[in-house]
Amino acid sequence: MKITKMDYAATGAFSKTVADYLCKSEKLKPFYNHFPDLEAFEAQLKEKAFSPEQRQTLYQALQQQYTSLGAINLKVQQNIDLLQQPNTYTVTTGHQLNIFTGPLYFVYKIITAINTCKQLQERYPAYNFVPVYWMATEDHDFAEINHFNLFGKGYKWETAQKGAVGRFTTEGLDKLLEELPETYPVFDDAYRNSKTLADATRAITHALFGEYGLVSIDGDDAKLKRALIPVVEKELTAQLSNKLVEEANAQLEKLDYKAQVYSREINLFYLQDNLRERIVQEEGKYKVLNTDISYTLEEILQEAKEHPERFSPNVILRPLYEELVLPNLAYIGGGAEVAYWFQLKKVFEAYNVAFPVLMLRNSALYINRGNASRMHKLGLKAEELFQSYPELKKYLSGQIHEEEINLEEQRKAVTVAFAAVEKLAQSIDPTLVKAVGAEEQKATNALQMLEKKISKARDSKHEQTFKQLENLKEKLFPNGSLQERYDNLLSFQTNNPDFIPALVEAFDPLEFKFTILEEE
Repeated sequence: MKITKMDYAATGAFSKTVADYLCKSEKLKPFYNHFPDLEAFEAQLKEKAFSPEQRQTLYQALQQQYTSLGAINLKVQQNIDLLQQPNTYTVTTGHQLNIFTGPLYFVYKIITAINTCKQLQERYPAYNFVPVYWMATEDHDFAEINHFNLFGKGYKWETAQKGAVGRFTTEGLDKLLEELPETYPVFDDAYRNSKTLADATRAITHALFGEYGLVSIDGDDAKLKRALIPVVEKELTAQLSNKLVEEANAQLEKLDYKAQVYSREINLFYLQDNLRERIVQEEGKYKVLNTDISYTLEEILQEAKEHPERFSPNVILRPLYEELVLPNLAYIGGGAEVAYWFQLKKVFEAYNVAFPVLMLRNSALYINRGNASRMHKLGLKAEELFQSYPELKKYLSGQIHEEEINLEEQRKAVTVAFAAVEKLAQSIDPTLVKAVGAEEQKATNALQMLEKKISKARDSKHEQTFKQLENLKEKLFPNGSLQERYDNLLSFQTNNPDFIPALVEAFDPLEFKFTILEEE
């Protein structure tokens, strides 16, 4: 496997915000705590407070959640047990419950967390570091998770269920499994033998990453939600987070950075089976949109104390919730995620919660042997493929440039030859001169026709080259986007069972370089 690294900015696929962050721009420094390098984690370890009581609550919740699996990988169980120890910390990434893991970047996020823990363990051997996948079980945007692409074909899960997707039953996924070109045991077992999508996703991540000790956590948990009660109360009575986020947004906009997510006056949803709707304050009441549910202030505060599991943080408050229930040091996200965390630092400060080290997940382009062969035949390097198709076509045109096909020399030779023939005809039989001229014209016309045919054949040959380029670009950058934002894990793991180990070997989470993996 050939590994090539390149700057994120050179790919042209990442925002100015991300590029500035990786360059440690002074403009962004007020919006985060520590820049992600190994030395920064020493300060983060000192700043992260997490009590024995919080650890015990976390341990009990995870033990309960993992009962859905039956047998647990020894490394996963060891990591869950280690979370009870005061010297154990987590590195977390989060993502929606995309069926069949969705686009490749889901896998890349998790591997980044795994490898970060490895590096931290080497640098700080007195501590333990546990990679965590925060399952976005409370998310209700089903349209974002109900499909995936396999070998260029789209597959979609149809169900009428509503509410938090983690609570969905797996009904209907069996039909989808039967549509696939072959059986994929990890997913087949998970979707056929799990009651809910949350349980199925945990089973999948456990099967794929259990040997690396990955712990998957479901925040939709009554035990864990108790930590959120003070936040819910402050949100309902003072709308604190909205004020602080709007302040940060104004500051970011002055620096020419756009807000990634938008805040509400109340950044909470009300959560029950088949229901996740916004809480709004109207006419002195707290109402749940699109329902008849309504509370006075006293009633909703009492509801929060008795049933905190019924209150679900939105994108603004979910990061704070994660840090309240985990002994977490770093959060790993994609470019848009890292950008929206910059909007949240003031919220963390208001609640006296340590703001985690923000890390950009690893990104990659995987070039299998067939595509690598096509690339080399075109005379291209992997790094050059990030240019647009028109740019690459222009480049190849320059590389294969040939002189214009011109048979002028041959025409001159024909003229000279026929002039000699005409002279001979004139001396023998002048009436043959016209015939000689006619034949000369035919020969000239034939050369012109051949000139056009040869030119057309060469142009056709070049068009084949350009078509090969176009096909290669579409395979490696489907729909004009990065491969990781479209293709699914199975599109690669099916033909390369060592795909995940290859990524684990290749990714350096603190190098902040785009990784190109090329089969040789």
